[in-house]
Amino acid sequence: MKENKNKEKQKTAAKKRLSLKQREGMMGYLFVLPWIIGVLIFVLRPLAQSFNFALSRVRMTPAGREITFIGIQNFTQILQEDETFPTELAAYLMKTIMATPIIVVFALIIALLLNSKIKGKGVFRLIFFLPVIIASGPVMSQLMSQGAGSIPAMNTSAIQSLIGFLPGFMVDAIMGLFENIVMYLWYSGVQILIFLAAVQKIDTSLYEAAKIDGVSTWECFWKITLPTIKPMTLLNVVYTIVYLSNNEQNSIIETIKNAMFGTTGSKGYGYASAMAWLYAVIVTILVLLFAAALALKKDVYAKKAKQHKKEMKKQERLIKRIERRGEQYEKQKAKRTAKAAKAVR
Repeated sequence: MKENKNKEKQKTAAKKRLSLKQREGMMGYLFVLPWIIGVLIFVLRPLAQSFNFALSRVRMTPAGREITFIGIQNFTQILQEDETFPTELAAYLMKTIMATPIIVVFALIIALLLNSKIKGKGVFRLIFFLPVIIASGPVMSQLMSQGAGSIPAMNTSAIQSLIGFLPGFMVDAIMGLFENIVMYLWYSGVQILIFLAAVQKIDTSLYEAAKIDGVSTWECFWKITLPTIKPMTLLNVVYTIVYLSNNEQNSIIETIKNAMFGTTGSKGYGYASAMAWLYAVIVTILVLLFAAALALKKDVYAKKAKQHKKEMKKQERLIKRIERRGEQYEKQKAKRTAKAAKAVR
């Protein structure tokens, strides 16, 4: 009886203990808690107010702010009457779709080079991260005005003649990418650090085992490195899209500002809020598309690992059933012996 009680106590104590995954999840929530509090206090109310403005006509008068509900008129006016905003949205989509893979791939290549055995790693990391600190705001505007974002030796006129058959917004987006190629590479500082941290966390025993089996460096990259850092790749893609969307060089941000302070009766805070919500929806859809594209191809080793986990769980359930049946059999045997002892007495 005492042994059974001890076993039950051990089981309840084991249930009360948190697993490593649960403890890591709690620590993750603890680190994210300041951001969640900030969103609840400082973001949700302005977000709701902005959506209310998007469905209203807002006028600033000496008596105060006049808000008149007009439904989706602001959205229909943007899509049907505005000539510049839809074109700028299309150009933004083209630029972001082309620039995001370039920035992420460049960051991955530089991270792999910095992870190799070279002298002065810290200096190179500083060099690649410096543009993130220096080239921002007015400094970036000055550099762009002086032509520092492009490669002088690149013949952009020849590229433009080759793609002249494409629609105007596509030509502008492609030419903007080539003319500002250096600037886009400057945006890869944060992504390089994220990739570098992810690559350094990969267990070196995986590479050692692969080398023993005769796997080449190229195969190690595709079979070990790339699948392992896949979550960080998604993180870098999302970060790049959001950064390009909120960048100072983005013309859509300036268009929304001009609409907000527009003097015409058809524009104002409501019109600008509708623009901002449309822009936010487009950015969200773009992020989801990139995330879906990265999540489509599942890793073969991940599938095998999941199958192995399922088999292990099945075996654990089977062992528990056998243990329960054994316990029941022992209890029945104890009852029988007790009855037999009473009968003998």
